[in-house]
Amino acid sequence: MQGLKRASLADTIATLAEVIGPTFAKGVIIRRPKVTRLAERLDLDSRGVRRMQKLRATYGTGPLVMNLPFRTQVLVLAPEDVHRVLGDTEVFSPASREKRAALAHLEPHASLISEGPDRAVRRRFNEEVLDSQHDVHRMAAQFVAVAEEEASRLLRETGTHGDLEWGPFNAAWHAMVRRVTLGEAARDDEAVTEMLAKLRQAANWAFLHPRRRGLLAEFHARVDHYLQRAEPGTLAAMIAAADKQGNEAPSHQVAHWLFAFEPGAMAAFRALALLAAHPDGMARAREDVATAETRAKLPYLRGTVLEALRLWPTTPVILRETRQETSWGADSLARDAHLIIYAPFFHRDDETLDNAHRFDPEQWQNRPREGGWPLIPFSGGPGICPARHLVPMLASAVLAPIIMARDVSVVEPRTLDPGKPMPGLLDAFSLRLRLAPRAEA
Repeated sequence: MQGLKRASLADTIATLAEVIGPTFAKGVIIRRPKVTRLAERLDLDSRGVRRMQKLRATYGTGPLVMNLPFRTQVLVLAPEDVHRVLGDTEVFSPASREKRAALAHLEPHASLISEGPDRAVRRRFNEEVLDSQHDVHRMAAQFVAVAEEEASRLLRETGTHGDLEWGPFNAAWHAMVRRVTLGEAARDDEAVTEMLAKLRQAANWAFLHPRRRGLLAEFHARVDHYLQRAEPGTLAAMIAAADKQGNEAPSHQVAHWLFAFEPGAMAAFRALALLAAHPDGMARAREDVATAETRAKLPYLRGTVLEALRLWPTTPVILRETRQETSWGADSLARDAHLIIYAPFFHRDDETLDNAHRFDPEQWQNRPREGGWPLIPFSGGPGICPARHLVPMLASAVLAPIIMARDVSVVEPRTLDPGKPMPGLLDAFSLRLRLAPRAEA
């Protein structure tokens, strides 16, 4: 294990400008469309990966301490250190100061920013309701039916010939999420989604934005209303039936699910674009759907969604905070140090990965990665996202009816060329796909 290295002031400034700054400017809790569009145009994500490669070439693979006052900030550069940090949530807590400040705007009692006994209870609750240990959720039949209904509705609204853009796709996705999570009564309750979006916008500023306490109370009261209804066939019904100890704070866990489902929409929309740009992949995906015993388990389509998350991570930074002084080689890392794992570096490191910039969904189908290289679209270790199976399952169920009913082509952007490296960022807000009747249909 390599010890700690300290970055020069010049390299620290360059890292802030090319890695940290653009990541937070785009919005870590809710994306800012204008900034994301600019980041795509300037290829800032690729620049961030290249900066990380330069840091590794200069300082080696040990954790790199940034040259900053007041707070120890550490960049993780090696796969073994990623596994160490993500594998021990007692020493490297997910509830970092920055994350607590952000998520307290919308879900102050969420599992992700809880600690001690509360975290244990809330984590268990999340895993039980989201059925985290299984590829296929035990309520998959009901959930897949909802996903297919919303996809079919979207196709009708788009028309036989028409362009599919982010707004309608995202609206259909949120309608599905509300039905799956809260019930049929919530399908058209766009207000609950809009309230959460406003809270997330405040959360983007973390410490710098005052709390919207009235809106927070109104949002949670609205969620609680649906949880009390506990409509059959929903996550709300599973919450009602769960064995609870009293400190689960269900509406706060649901707030996180509703918030985290939106990056799932981005991944699904980008996955559809990837298939549209790769005819061989589209053929494989259609075969996957045509031969499946159930649309709850579509391995190639799931791999496509995971590949969209690898190429363009919706959680680009994973943050941890040390809860005690920790040895690192011959050095030690102080308590309250803040560790930063920049996912695009590990996902798109073309100095290590042959497929860094290539569409490769097959790698998610039980193919071991050399050296345990970390691909972490849902984080990892004990803090891994408890919806890591549910989100790809629902995304696949939404995409299946679309690709079976329509031919899909990419109108914008023109950078999705299977003969070229995939772009460093694909802006979902600007993405436009054209739907047409299938030639074979």
